[in-house]
Amino acid sequence: NSFVTRTNTCGELRSAHVGQKVTLYGWVQYQRQGLFLVLRDFQGLTQVIIPQDEAHSQVKELLSNAPLESVVRVTGTVSPRPLGQENPKMPTGDIEVKAETAEILNSCKKLPFEIKDFIKKSEALRMQYRYLDLRSFRLQSSLRLRSRVVMRMREYLCNLHGFVDVETPTLFKRTPGGAKEFLVPSREAGKFYSLPQSPQQFKQLLMVGGLDRYFQVARCYRDEGARPDRQPEFTQIDIEMSFVDQAGIQRLVEGLLQHSWPEERGSIMTPFPSMTYEEALAEYGTDKPDTRFGMKIVDISDVLRGSNIHFVQNALSYPHGSIRAICIPQGVRYLTNKDLESLKESAKSQFNQEIMEIICRPDGSLKSLLTKFLGEKEQSELIQALSMQEDDVVLLAAGEHKQVCSALGALRLLSANLLEAAGLALRDPTAFHFLWVVDFPLFLPKAENPTELESAHHPFTAPHPSDASLLYSDPTKVRSQHYDLVLNGNEIGGGSIRIHSAEQQRFVLEKVLKEDSEVLSHLIEALEFGAPPHGGIALGLDRLISLIVDAPSIRDVIAFPKSFRGRDLMGNAPDYVTPEELEPYHIQVSWPLEEKEAKKN
Repeated sequence: NSFVTRTNTCGELRSAHVGQKVTLYGWVQYQRQGLFLVLRDFQGLTQVIIPQDEAHSQVKELLSNAPLESVVRVTGTVSPRPLGQENPKMPTGDIEVKAETAEILNSCKKLPFEIKDFIKKSEALRMQYRYLDLRSFRLQSSLRLRSRVVMRMREYLCNLHGFVDVETPTLFKRTPGGAKEFLVPSREAGKFYSLPQSPQQFKQLLMVGGLDRYFQVARCYRDEGARPDRQPEFTQIDIEMSFVDQAGIQRLVEGLLQHSWPEERGSIMTPFPSMTYEEALAEYGTDKPDTRFGMKIVDISDVLRGSNIHFVQNALSYPHGSIRAICIPQGVRYLTNKDLESLKESAKSQFNQEIMEIICRPDGSLKSLLTKFLGEKEQSELIQALSMQEDDVVLLAAGEHKQVCSALGALRLLSANLLEAAGLALRDPTAFHFLWVVDFPLFLPKAENPTELESAHHPFTAPHPSDASLLYSDPTKVRSQHYDLVLNGNEIGGGSIRIHSAEQQRFVLEKVLKEDSEVLSHLIEALEFGAPPHGGIALGLDRLISLIVDAPSIRDVIAFPKSFRGRDLMGNAPDYVTPEELEPYHIQVSWPLEEKEAKKN
């Protein structure tokens, strides 16, 4: 209550305050028949008794007629609630304030929706009136928790470990590879700035500059179009250190999260478990495994190798052929035939992968189109390999290793959602399972042209020391010093040890990635002036907070988010500008014919 004219907030009055005269400010949340109202502010609720005597008739009329969500000032005396009328669900439920004077500071017009968490309203409406949505307890709570976490992170990095908080430029130039960047026109004809997708180059240059330890709560920008649960502008906790290895970065981040973790969410145990990229793909079908539940992918190639099943033998004849399966516990009991068909259809449409199902009957026998091709010994080995029990359903896939694992990994998550929707508790919603994924490939084939390579992380990532020689002979086999941090199946951070040799950086850009190194000449030149070995990481703050508070979307932990199409529905951005405003930037807009007609009309 420092610096303001209230004596107390609406959430702090208790029995100890009885008899005190107080002044409260807040919004009218509820009013009942001119007898009492509930006043709300950022901290909580207080019940205010409207006076019924003639002497206070003006106060009665004013408070009785105040529209909901109007802003009012109330002065009165704290009294105990009558016996039996206490409300144990309210922190202020033992008291009430008997109003003596009141003032409506601002009346509220008809609301587009009620300011209550349990009232369903469309997300578009919430975002159009975001300033009203911000009054909800859920959003207020999430934003305040976010603030506390960031403050604790600053404390850990700057006060305890000597990091320097440095702001880096928002207007820069295009970076080769990675996500698309937003362009900003300049007054020089044909020249544009780019909004950085991360401060990657700047933080490396700070290490060349001898700053040793850098940190920033960084705003980042990616022009990724309409993607659900992504934002064109987002926030990351950006970190870089000199003279560090992968283990050092991992220890730092584990300590950072432990220090800043909200007490009400329990404690987190360190060190976090670690898994290689190949292990994650083989067992979970993804590089961001949700380790809160089992249903791991099992390799059953050896069990079926001796069978006469045509598609099995065909798959195993390829260099990277594999037969793998997942076992869905109690699948017969919890999944319908329609569910199983939708799972198979999903694998077919997304991965072009056929799926066979096997059901374990109550007597322990197997029901499947495959069983007539399998002997008793093979069936027994299959049951043992997959730890099958009564009413379990197995989904089996055969084909190229990566495709099979990716398809089964997606089915594993879809199956978990279906099981939980049917009432089987599989993932503890209060559990937080952190995991490091390491030893990623340094390069991957481009989706549009598999004969060309692109960086799996970004072009500044250093090769694994054991694979450094392969960089020049067979770059497809090189592992990187890239590490991802995963929480409950969501990537919340990624980083790497960087290339600090100008010669190696030039080779990666020009010879492997076929990029024009001239675009990065400033960075390559900087590496020639005694650049220290360095590495870092960036944690996605929006994603991390949304997982901590169990929000359905990252938009629920950002004060003013964009829609999934990248629009600001409240301010109607992006918006048109006039030709006169574009003239200094040497830009003319070429309108499609239908838009020309629409603008005329």
